[in-house]
Amino acid sequence: MKHVRLGIVGLGNIGKFHCGYLLDKKISRCELTAVSDAFAPSLEAFKNKPGLKTFASAEEMIRSGEIDAIVIATPHFLHTTLGIDALKNGLHVMVEKPISAHKADAERLIAVAKERPKQVFAGMFQMRVEPRYKKVKQLLASPDFGQLVRVNWIITDWFRTEAYYASGGWRATWKGEGGGVLLNQCLHQLDMLQWLCGMPKTVRGFCQLGRYHNIEVEDNITTYMEWANGATGVFISSTGEAPGTNRLELCGTRGKLVIAEDNKMRFTRNESDMIEFSRTSKSGFAKPDAWNCEIPFEPATNPHGILIQNFVDAILDGTPLIAPGAEGMGSVELANVLLYSSLIGQSIDLPMESRAWENKLNELIANSRHEKKVVQSTAEDFTKSFNR
Repeated sequence: MKHVRLGIVGLGNIGKFHCGYLLDKKISRCELTAVSDAFAPSLEAFKNKPGLKTFASAEEMIRSGEIDAIVIATPHFLHTTLGIDALKNGLHVMVEKPISAHKADAERLIAVAKERPKQVFAGMFQMRVEPRYKKVKQLLASPDFGQLVRVNWIITDWFRTEAYYASGGWRATWKGEGGGVLLNQCLHQLDMLQWLCGMPKTVRGFCQLGRYHNIEVEDNITTYMEWANGATGVFISSTGEAPGTNRLELCGTRGKLVIAEDNKMRFTRNESDMIEFSRTSKSGFAKPDAWNCEIPFEPATNPHGILIQNFVDAILDGTPLIAPGAEGMGSVELANVLLYSSLIGQSIDLPMESRAWENKLNELIANSRHEKKVVQSTAEDFTKSFNR
């Protein structure tokens, strides 16, 4: 194989975004040869394009012989079934976030992928290639940061209106998405959290269901985490708060790193380790000398495209994946366990028992009485409903 024939299933905003740079030949050794969407109007813009076939059925596209690999960009609950179907039919698979709606499904998808090691299984976690987070990861691993002691991430600038939630019948429902702000808006941040800091040992979630919107899932959350080394953290998010905040603060024994709304990264470095200074200082009110610096970084340039190129290179050359699909388990588990913890009112040790949340989710789906009016006056409205 000298080039990869790629298909995309799901032509909402993110699916169309991938199509744009692929059709513009921005990815080397790769050609978009097929697209699929169950909603016929979404296919209209792609019909009659040279070399591109359209399919109303993802299953038909998977079996068509027109593609070597697939990008799955559908609503959450289809990720597992389509991913497994594609893998069993010999395709390489890239799954948009989340890799599955819940951990038990993620386990099923990963198990099928592990049975087929020659097929590439990747996740679309593009924040891993953003220069700022690559620098954060580098700093956290350096002696300049010391040992992690505290994490605060406040990301409440996801403001969404009732019209957003009314744009698709599947949106913000237990049956359609399997959760709210944690599983939808915050998946990339949860991936970053575990990529940078590792998975916590214990969590406690405090989630409010439909506080700001006429929905049945969580739209406002405050969560607490503990790591095995004693570090603690708070993760806060909302889709109902305006103007909102996006601030990441990581504290180590040698300093503090902050990324705030001005999109700058600042590091305050202690001259000595704070624990050692506390043990040896003769003054009760002394502090380690510290100095401030701003860490420069370049803006990310099409990070989605970088991951697709890496996906293609992995297929053709065996290049290591930046975001292996199996690593998508971490963010799914965090989204699930933080919500589950809140619903049962208890702290939970990780790893969580996947069947417990699956059973709870099935109970929520079975007992759902939530009804919402779906605003879908045009094909464009429908397409926009897939915007994360």
